Amino acid sequence: MSEYFSLSDCDVIGFDLDHTLCRYHLKETSRLIYESFTRYLVEHKDYDKDLLILTPASWDFCFKGLVVDLEDGNLVKLAEDGTVLRATHGTNNLRTEEIIKHYGSKREWKNFNSLNTSFTKSTKYYFYDNYFDLPGALLCGRVVDMLRKVKYKYFWKDIVAAIDHNYNTSAFKEDAGWYFPSVKRDPGRYLQPCSESVKTWLRSMKSAGKVLLLITSSHSDYCRLICDHILGKDWEELFDIIITNALKPGFFSLVPQQRPFRTLVNDVEESDGLPSLDKPGWYSQGNWPHLHQLLKTMTGKPEPKVVYFGDSMRSDMFPASTFGKWETVMIVEEMEGEGVPRCDAAKTNEAQAEPQDKKGKFEDQGMKAPSAPSEQWGSYFVDAHKSGEGDEESQKLTWCCHSIHKYSTMAIPSVESIADLPLDYKFPRFCPNKPCTTGYYPRPPDSLSTPEPRHLSL
Repeated sequence: MSEYFSLSDCDVIGFDLDHTLCRYHLKETSRLIYESFTRYLVEHKDYDKDLLILTPASWDFCFKGLVVDLEDGNLVKLAEDGTVLRATHGTNNLRTEEIIKHYGSKREWKNFNSLNTSFTKSTKYYFYDNYFDLPGALLCGRVVDMLRKVKYKYFWKDIVAAIDHNYNTSAFKEDAGWYFPSVKRDPGRYLQPCSESVKTWLRSMKSAGKVLLLITSSHSDYCRLICDHILGKDWEELFDIIITNALKPGFFSLVPQQRPFRTLVNDVEESDGLPSLDKPGWYSQGNWPHLHQLLKTMTGKPEPKVVYFGDSMRSDMFPASTFGKWETVMIVEEMEGEGVPRCDAAKTNEAQAEPQDKKGKFEDQGMKAPSAPSEQWGSYFVDAHKSGEGDEESQKLTWCCHSIHKYSTMAIPSVESIADLPLDYKFPRFCPNKPCTTGYYPRPPDSLSTPEPRHLSL
């Protein structure tokens, strides 16, 4: 395998939508998501209405990569080998001796092997790896704070019901819940339009003969609202194939679990699934093997080279690289929280997109952006660790960081960061025999720069 990666070598270039092509105003969106989930619990499940009250400081707890243990109400931050680096019970920090009491002298989280090898959901834990459900971590912590001597797994069914109430496929059309009605009413408050450089970049790839692919788990009606706002009314012309309600990571499942593709009529899925995919277009659900057959036909190659951009390890990077054998580029907004500068196009675009009456509001309140490092949880990429009493403190890669190196070809803070580069630009890629900082563009986050964190082989 080459130590470098170039888009010009790829036949197919695919994108996730949310937090990949579409950047959100994270503070506004996080507040809306938290309120949407919480109002369901308060109004439908009779939870304490104090859950709706947040201070700006509360948002420091909101941190991507946490795992909530549904058996004991703890939230944990894991090292690459499953060691518990930090933990809370609810939102309250556990001291070192409390962590050892829960997880033993080696601080081993017992479900790590299941999570690390499959990324599948479980009745025992939940992994927060994307911004759409991340405010739920803060909500879970605050709910546990209010519970006393109960089975923690019982509240989880209410959290899942709150998510489904706001995000199910009919919620957009029916104006159900609080999330979709709010975004429909004022999309500019939550969505950042793509910069002209990104639109030009997409057109240049298509002009160069690349097959452009959009795969999102969002339903078609929400996808259309987003793309109309961020790319313009002619956005469908940019893509050869559009797949909505893809239900990732299940999209990458093999026989017999794979779902058929379905056509859409006025955003309603046809009841009969397609036996195969024989032409480009807009489809719903589907599976990777049928898509692969179509891509072979469109490119005229027995094994077309595909690269996929996404922001979720569970839904994008792990299944696309493991089952699809695709190249993968992970969008890691946390890089910007650790010293990697935003490109000029992204900064200009965000400044123009943000409503004037919102500017400075949350900064003045002191609300932390969800992508920024946390006082309570530290860095997304590394953390200090002592293996035993009296041992020296060492820097250790987090499990999330290690997963990026293992399942991603490279990592970037946003698509804007590479949109002005020529298609034949050669990016250094993550390699087992190279330093763990190699695959970050334009540079690694501060916490990875020096000294070299202790890490296991990739």
